[in-house]
Amino acid sequence: MTMQAWYLTVPLAPLFGAIVAGLFGRFIGRRLSHVVTIAGVAISFVASVVIFQDVQAGHVFNGSVYTWMSSGLITSGDVRFEVGFLIDPLTTMMMLVVTFVSLMVHIYTIGYMADDPGYQRFFSYISLFTFSMLMLVMSNNFLQLFFGWEAVGLVSYLLIGFWYTRDTAIYANLKAFLVNRVGDFGFILGIGLVLAHFGSLDYATVFARAPELATATITLIPGEEWSLMTVICILLFIGAMGKSAQFPLHVWLPDSMEGPTPISALIHAATMVTAGIFMVARMSPLFELSDTALSFVMVIGAITALFMGFLGVIQNDIKRVVAYSTLSQLGYMTVALGASAYSVAVFHLMTHAFFKALLFLAAGSVIIGMHHNQDIRYMGGLRKYMPITWVTSLIGSLALIGTPFLSGFYSKENIIEAVKFSNLPVAGIAYWAVLIGVFVTAFYSFRMYFLVFHGKERFHNAHHHHHEVQEHAEDHHDHTPHESPWVVTIPLLALAVPSLAIGYMTIGPMLFGDYFGNAIYVSDRHPAMLELERHFHGAAAMALHAVSTLPFWLALAGVGTAWFFYMMRQDIPAMIQKKFSFIYAILERKYGFDDFNDWFFAGGARKLGGSLWRRGDQMVIDGWVVNGSARLVGYASRLIRHVQSGYIYHYAFAMIIGVFVLVTWFVRATA
Repeated sequence: MTMQAWYLTVPLAPLFGAIVAGLFGRFIGRRLSHVVTIAGVAISFVASVVIFQDVQAGHVFNGSVYTWMSSGLITSGDVRFEVGFLIDPLTTMMMLVVTFVSLMVHIYTIGYMADDPGYQRFFSYISLFTFSMLMLVMSNNFLQLFFGWEAVGLVSYLLIGFWYTRDTAIYANLKAFLVNRVGDFGFILGIGLVLAHFGSLDYATVFARAPELATATITLIPGEEWSLMTVICILLFIGAMGKSAQFPLHVWLPDSMEGPTPISALIHAATMVTAGIFMVARMSPLFELSDTALSFVMVIGAITALFMGFLGVIQNDIKRVVAYSTLSQLGYMTVALGASAYSVAVFHLMTHAFFKALLFLAAGSVIIGMHHNQDIRYMGGLRKYMPITWVTSLIGSLALIGTPFLSGFYSKENIIEAVKFSNLPVAGIAYWAVLIGVFVTAFYSFRMYFLVFHGKERFHNAHHHHHEVQEHAEDHHDHTPHESPWVVTIPLLALAVPSLAIGYMTIGPMLFGDYFGNAIYVSDRHPAMLELERHFHGAAAMALHAVSTLPFWLALAGVGTAWFFYMMRQDIPAMIQKKFSFIYAILERKYGFDDFNDWFFAGGARKLGGSLWRRGDQMVIDGWVVNGSARLVGYASRLIRHVQSGYIYHYAFAMIIGVFVLVTWFVRATA
């Protein structure tokens, strides 16, 4: 096989699995559906390993695979819209993470979704997601990046609303879809500006020309001149804020926990939410030209890292605690991007993907053991019933809070140091935010850990609290938890290994070696990476030095506080909650963002719709038009009724097809 063929195998194998399971799932049955999708992702993983070794040997690829169309109408030159692959060290790292975590989630799903009627549909979706994510990370141009970007958004929508009979799930997936549209609007405006000013959508061309346009200005509001680079970078980053759930576009991620647990692990921890981080790292040649944009990135990241952590402290649903910790960690990655420490951000992306997928899958294992009750107030003492889940959860939690030698330590510590050395005006505030964040993270992680696995057993008074009301065949007399089947525990163990070791093994080459090569560019004006390198004396030395650093003691204090509050004196949290009921109320309302969105955006749209209906429908249409054209309308509506099904994904599909047709027609017409 040529290398080209290997490249194509990576996204196409999961796509093939998704098509087979999705279209023929009901004919081939459950067993074959999971076999074909898991095989597809496994082939994809193997191919990624082969490509990784090829890139390590120094063979970087950047080229077009398929040209969709070329158009001379936008600029004087010829703009090509194509599918192309850029295979470099940054891509291969993402490919390995995506395919490995996805493979683990696929295997895990056999156990988790065993009783679910939508089994084949679920496998089809997660394979389709894997395809979309691979297209996103392998792209060498903005068009394909945008295709992958929208495709993962669509699949995320389908998966959050997977149990479509539940109102909460439909509300949550609608919210995710709409919030992402807001981000994507900024993203596509940024891409449009790139096309307009660079005359190309190809990364290499755009990055090569970027320094010439570093001083260019653009007038959006008459009389206001803004730097072109700053505007482009901020617009692109708004896209990342939607996908990577940064404040104020973070509201969709906690609600997305309505979907089944495997997708919480795959989409909302390991892969899709890191697309924004990956994209900014990929765009480093553009972001390095605008300090304003980098400062904006850093501020947004710092707000997310700190304030989303606070919300994790008061959650009682096991998946929501992990969801808020994901938000907080994404904030950390964003802060690193702002400090121009792109490689550190991507390094944290990788370590976090393993331990956070581990934590989510362990949470799912607990949910199975608890017969689908997700409330941590009704757990406790589970470690003797679920030993594998317990050990892997502990490893994941320790990695998350930055225990020396574990994976999360190396990436988190370096983010904090990078912010310290950054010379942006906002770096001081960001530094404090990420430091306090360390304590908060340790506190809520171990609050959850102690409540679930230690202490007295509280699940005997839980039959009344079934969150996921599903038709379970088992008898409800037996409420003792049990360890999950091997298809669940093997992925847990397989993810625990990198959570322990991957940071130690890869920090040298990834941060301070030449692993990334030319894939990430850092200008000389931003000293953070050089400073980090000056202080780095090897992975072991760094871990041993940790004992004398502030983050280590803050993490220890967080664990200690959680132990004291939830193991020794359970009356204290209740007391604090009473005393500071005002703060508690603010956290309980999630700072009021959701309420505001419901009132302003949803309510505003309803009002607008209402007034249009009164003025437009009743006066103009009923009054003047209808009587003459009733028969015509009756005929037309019979045709149209088939199109208007009320399912949003039909509309989304129609929109995509419509854009495709329009663009193709437009180009043919003007060519």
